Amino acid sequence: MTQLMGRPILGLPDDLGSRSPFADLLVGARTALLALSVIAVPVLGLWVLTPYGDVTARGALRLACALWLLGHGAPLTRGPGGAPFTLTPLLLTAVSAGLLRRAGARAGARAPHGTGAWRSALPLGIGYLAVAALAVAECSGSEAVLAADPVTDLPVVAAVTAAGLAWGVLAGHGHAQPGPPALLPAVLADRLRTWAAADWAPPRDATAALRGTAGSWLLGLLAAGGLLLTTAVALGTAGSTAAGLADGPAGVLGLLLACTLLLPNAVLWAAAYALGPGFAVGTGTTVSPVATHLGAVPEFPLFALLPTDGPGAAGQAVLAVLPLLVGVVPALLLGRAAAGRGTSRPWHPAGTALVAFAAVLTVSAAAAAASWSAGGALGAGRMAALGPVPWQAALTAAGWSAAVVPPGALLARWLLTRTADRALPPTPATARLTAWSTAARCPRLRRTLHDAVTRLAALRPDDT
Repeated sequence: MTQLMGRPILGLPDDLGSRSPFADLLVGARTALLALSVIAVPVLGLWVLTPYGDVTARGALRLACALWLLGHGAPLTRGPGGAPFTLTPLLLTAVSAGLLRRAGARAGARAPHGTGAWRSALPLGIGYLAVAALAVAECSGSEAVLAADPVTDLPVVAAVTAAGLAWGVLAGHGHAQPGPPALLPAVLADRLRTWAAADWAPPRDATAALRGTAGSWLLGLLAAGGLLLTTAVALGTAGSTAAGLADGPAGVLGLLLACTLLLPNAVLWAAAYALGPGFAVGTGTTVSPVATHLGAVPEFPLFALLPTDGPGAAGQAVLAVLPLLVGVVPALLLGRAAAGRGTSRPWHPAGTALVAFAAVLTVSAAAAAASWSAGGALGAGRMAALGPVPWQAALTAAGWSAAVVPPGALLARWLLTRTADRALPPTPATARLTAWSTAARCPRLRRTLHDAVTRLAALRPDDT
């Protein structure tokens, strides 16, 4: 009896992991509830601050569940006609993805040398999807402002859950982060390596340089979008618009919450504006540095930041230089890596160009994916098209990066390797001095200090 009572009820053998599936199931549900609380707490707080509103506590909770589902990219509908509502608040997406990654990383860290991490990920995902199923069921009624459909919403949430957990498991399991996909046929890459011979960079160095080049270009573009958005907020009338639309402090806080959730979307829209193609705020509209055609837009503080006309000649010149400046740092980083700084040998120019154009294609694909995720619909008809057009953002991103990164990287590589080649070879005296400094001076100094300390320790008071 003592052995039975001392045995853990939820335990499993060590080769299957350190926790039971039921414990992982609870962890998955807790992760989903934690992500849901990020939006549920402020929504319920606003409901408390509005005591005379028509929305009940269950209605506020139902709205929070709908926003949480929308943050996973799940398509919702609104109104009696079932108008589509698919504009994803990317801030909630980042929160959910971060929590899923953390849960997956902890599962991977518990079993770094076996398959227990993947076995733990399955109950984690089931627990997360159980909360998602309850949220979908809560939003499926006719009283919901934003209605959900289990057939279309649950698969989307499941895909996001699987991606976040897999990302975390790979990170916690000790595997390297997945690099960019192969952007050139393997035969062409092998021939180029063979032709470049020993000057070709090691694949690990090339992958790291490709990842850093594409990542720095995308971060620079996001910084440019954030700069444009900050300038528009400073010069615009978003604050007065929010005060005019809201009836009281609770209304102002509600609009502030909505703008905060859509802040990453606004940054991506501003980045598309900096690239050139701009974005749409309704069917048949365009907001770009070249031309701006707007109709009636919904009354919302972020829409008050939209320009009514073009930026002018000076603004167009600044916007034309901005994407070029964004590509300078990635080009310098790639050129430094190609020159052999931090590696064993310089790269061949053909290898440098190959990595540069692979980075261009990676940037293009990332720009298309970001534009697609930042857009959506707020209803049927005219409001069915919002945000940047993915293929236009992909083409312009590829064009701007191709104009700067490959030639800039080759130029930086040539300058750095030329500077290294101009260094004078060491003379025999310099070589002897260097050898004595590194191999003789330090041991000799240590031996001298050791002898001095030994003599001092051997001295007696009467010897002094």
